[in-house]
Amino acid sequence: MRDLYQHPGHLLRRAQQISVSLFYDEMGDELTPVQYAILSRLAEHPGIDQVSLAGLAAIDTSTGATVCARLEEKGLLERKVLPHNRRQRALTITTAGARLLGELVPGAQRLRDRLLAPLSEAEQAQFMDLLGKLVRENNEQSRAPLALKVAREA
Repeated sequence: MRDLYQHPGHLLRRAQQISVSLFYDEMGDELTPVQYAILSRLAEHPGIDQVSLAGLAAIDTSTGATVCARLEEKGLLERKVLPHNRRQRALTITTAGARLLGELVPGAQRLRDRLLAPLSEAEQAQFMDLLGKLVRENNEQSRAPLALKVAREA
């Protein structure tokens, strides 16, 4: 059996652990990484339905609903039932949500810088290219594939 640290899945899991730790160091604990992803995507797609937003953040719809409910409780987004489909909800970011996202921009840049700091600039570019390719080419293998486009905005 090969060494555990030669398995890409294990290294990706470790990288995720490191990334989450750095996230809280740089961004504080007001949002989780998944909440940040949802709020960031929502800012780019106001009025989107909850299912489509989950797809854009590459999370399952059940988790997306839970995260959106928590963000609504915090006053960072609003959910409104769609008149043409009462089972779906249109989402918008609140003023408080937009303000918080703006405040987190410097932390997000520091997080990226710290995570990639061990690599040279050329290695950083190569790493991001290769990691992006790995994720894109295996997207459909995920239990929550990234939606490559917005299916429908409200």
